[in-house]
Amino acid sequence: MSPGRIRTALAYRDIPASRAASAVAMVGVAVLATSIGLVLSSGGRTAEAKSQPPAPAPARQAARLRPAVPPASRPAVPESTELARLRETAPRYAAPGRLGAGAVPARWYERPSVLPVIAAKPGWVEVRLAQRPDGSTAWLPASDVTLSTTPYEIVVDLATTKLSLYDDGRLVFSAPAGVGTTDDPTPTGHYFVAFDEPPPQPNPGYGPFIIVTSDHSRAIGDWEGSGDAVIGIHGPLGEDSEIGTSGAKISHGCIRLHDQALEELTEVPPGTPIDVVG
Repeated sequence: MSPGRIRTALAYRDIPASRAASAVAMVGVAVLATSIGLVLSSGGRTAEAKSQPPAPAPARQAARLRPAVPPASRPAVPESTELARLRETAPRYAAPGRLGAGAVPARWYERPSVLPVIAAKPGWVEVRLAQRPDGSTAWLPASDVTLSTTPYEIVVDLATTKLSLYDDGRLVFSAPAGVGTTDDPTPTGHYFVAFDEPPPQPNPGYGPFIIVTSDHSRAIGDWEGSGDAVIGIHGPLGEDSEIGTSGAKISHGCIRLHDQALEELTEVPPGTPIDVVG
């Protein structure tokens, strides 16, 4: 496997080792187990997949649902989020002008670091990080990054087992999702899209692509020596009928979608916020 390819750790728990070794790592939003830092540092693997073959086409459920009104208890989704792309690996600041420990890498699993901005002060931005522990942030000089914006936000509701996509603060679509089980839950919190990963070949049901997120499994710390277990968003792994039209708690932490729903996320760029709520 090339150093830039992630292999989800949760996706291959029941897949023969020969197949898992050549596939992308994901764990359950598909939890991706990598060894690049998260799982990507050294090519982690997901522990998510099962050995069942993909369901035949007639059995696949329609993924797109009519837009629904967001829960009244959830704050309105912003129309856009500012993103910071690092030009090069930079010192990590605990506060503007105050150095912290370590550095913020310009690339993560061989992909550019594009990070959501959560606060700003003159000449500085505060960003979310992709590395463990979940919720890690850092301040960076504005001169070290290139700024842009994304109009998208993804919301995963574990209580209703639904994934929703927002564009300019408006709900675009909502689809049933397979989320983590009680033993291997999908962690709640504020995360973001790190990058897209091509599916492993042969493709055991991951769909057209895999979204690697900044979320990490809290139940699985190290998948098969990969060094981590990162959450991903991917296809149904042949379990369309279990996801059905209402979603289900069936994964090892990753988010499983019908292929049609996954394709709705094609235009979502790295850095896009992902909120996982309970």
